[in-house]
Formats: sequence, structure tokens, C-alpha cells
Amino acid sequence: MLGLNKKDTLLFWIVAALALLAPFILNPFPEGSSLAQMFNAGYPDLMQRFVIFGILVIGFNILFGLTGYLSFGHAAFLGIGSYSAVWMFKLVGMNVIPAILLAMIVSGVFALLIGYISLRRSGIYFSILTLAIAQMCYNLAYSVLGNPSSNFNLTNGETGLQLSLDDARILGESVTAEGALPVTNFFGLAMRSSYQMDVGGWLFTFNAGYYLSAIIMLVSFYVSIRIFRSPFGLMLRAVKSNQQRMNYTGLNTRPYILAAFVISGIYAGLAGGLLSSMDPLAGAERMHWTASGEIVIMAILGGVGTLIGPVLGAGFNEYFKNILSKINDNVLHDWLGFLPDGFENLLVGFLHYFVGKGWHLTLGIMFMLVIIFLPGGLVQGGQRIARLFRRKKNSDETQQTPAE
Repeated sequence: MLGLNKKDTLLFWIVAALALLAPFILNPFPEGSSLAQMFNAGYPDLMQRFVIFGILVIGFNILFGLTGYLSFGHAAFLGIGSYSAVWMFKLVGMNVIPAILLAMIVSGVFALLIGYISLRRSGIYFSILTLAIAQMCYNLAYSVLGNPSSNFNLTNGETGLQLSLDDARILGESVTAEGALPVTNFFGLAMRSSYQMDVGGWLFTFNAGYYLSAIIMLVSFYVSIRIFRSPFGLMLRAVKSNQQRMNYTGLNTRPYILAAFVISGIYAGLAGGLLSSMDPLAGAERMHWTASGEIVIMAILGGVGTLIGPVLGAGFNEYFKNILSKINDNVLHDWLGFLPDGFENLLVGFLHYFVGKGWHLTLGIMFMLVIIFLPGGLVQGGQRIARLFRRKKNSDETQQTPAE
């Protein structure tokens, strides 16, 4: 189906079901309960981040997972795509499709230029080059190209690029009848529009922006599957296996790696355009080296070189980041209130460093545990569980089969 084999088709439909049913899956607890306030994640902003960062890591996996070339500057394309989309909203109109297309084109052009320079080296030298160029882009966006007092203010510096009532759009209105800024839309359908369904104690939110992002993520996932299974993908795998041997045969591998780099950059630009489409604001922090490091972490968490790994890694990272950051001292006291006061205060004082503002520490520990015990990421964990059940099933069948 869709040109995919049986296994890939099943994988695609699993991802489609997870994306389309997310409002139900991410709201396991009744609305208003203490558990819902902590663990429910079925609200539009967070669900949008799940699928948008899924797109970002799917693209990164085409480069890192297939070729083995580790880029530490991929967030630069995310930021470039975000700025491009906001400029489209400021100058042309509020339809998200032209903004997303421009974000992909501009990010692709920058990826071609940066890749052409960076791929003159390989290994750690390539990684350092991408990191250095991305930091140059960050500093350009933060200061050089973002001076509000100059006549050449492309990024608006630390404040970030955003819409204003003075924007003169070619298509559409600059100010609504109520005197407010217009909202981003998909041919008239506002991205912020939502429908809420109340079922018993549960409240499910269906957001237009989320479902547009989810459909684009599914298309991106399908394209990545086709790339993985294509002769081009096989060539990239060969580069990862032994690039030097391929060069000895007289084959020039650089165009293939550059193509993978550009495709990966286009994916990142698409993610950046979607971020700005959901919230028309672009800031230099999206291009910082820490954002690039987070992309690497999400890819490794899910499973580098696997198809579904990027989706799982992005979802895992964004979900636990959200949950851990919401747990403060008051929540800890509520959870541990059954303990004696002295022991409760001691335990809360210890856990204080792992949640709330200290969520980075807990996420870092979880990342270390995955690296140590599951080098193949969450996908490897799922494979181990599947093998365990399969082994148990085979063992039961063997015991039930009479000896010949």
C-alpha cells in the first residue's frame, strides 16, 4: 500500500493512529483531577510541539541515521524557517501554506551553502564546523541583523520578530475590524480554532493547527520511509558503513551526503515554519547551540537510524519536559503528605533539585540511562519487550506440543 511493504505500511498506520488519536491518548485522566493537572498533555500547544519536533527529528535522522554525519548546528535551519515564515506573514498574508513553503525553500538554500562548506571535512571536524556556523547564525540573528534602531532589522534582536499593526500585507487585512492582529489560517480556517468534546469527566480538545501539523508530519514520515527504502537511501547507508572504501572505487560520495544534508535542512525549515504558523513569533533562541543539542538528544532517545525512533524521541522529550517542569514543592508536599513532617520536608528538599526548575537534571539522568542500557533508544526497548513476549509464547507452545 502506498508503495510500502507490509511492515512499513503497518508502521505508518501506527504513527497515523498515534497522531490522529492524540487528543484521546494524551488525556487519560478526568478533567479537573489532580492527576489530570499533572499528567494530561492533550492541549493544543503541547500536541503541536509533539508533531512539529517529530518532523524536525525525522529530517535530522535522514542525515545522522543514514550517513552517520552528526550535525551540531541543525537548529540554525529551524530558526531560519521560523524567521522566513514570520516575514511572509508580515509582508504577504496570514495563510500558512505560503509561509511554510518559503520556510522550506530558504532553509534548503542555507542548508546547501552550509553543507557545501561543512562537508569539506568529516567526523568530528564536520560536527564542529556545523556548530560554529550555527553559532554565527545565532549571533547574527541576535545582534547584527537584529538592531531595532537600524534600517536593516531582519530579526528584531533579543525581542524576536513578531507581527505588528503597522505591517502592510499584500494579501489580506493588517488589522481586524476589532483593531486586533489577524490570526494565521489555512485558507480561512484559523489555526487557533478548536472544538471541545465533553465526555463524562473527560474533556477532549480538537485543534485545527494540531491536525494540520499532524497531517504534514505523516506526509514527512512517509517521505522518510521512501528515502530509507530507496537506492539513494542504500547509498547513504553505504557511506555510513565505509565511506573510504566507496571513495576508493572512484565513486564521489559528497553529492549524496550534501543531498541528505539539504533534505534534512528542509525538514528543519518545515518545522520552523510550522512553529511560526502556530504562533507567529520567531526568536534567536531557536538557533542556539543548546537547541541543536536537544535535537541530537531526541534522535538518540528514540533510536538513531530507525524509522519511528524520531517520533518517539521527540514525544518522550517534550512530554517529560512538560511534566517534570510542572512539579513544584507544593505538588511534592501533596504527594508526600502521608509521611512524618520531618521526613517529608527532607524528601521534598532532595527532590526539589530534580523537578520544577531542575527538570534538566532528571531528563539528563533519563538520557544517560537510555544510552547505557538501551543504546538503540526506545525502539530497542520496544524490540526487547516484543522478543520477551515472543519467547514466552514460543515456550508455551513448546510445552503444549506432545513429544514425537
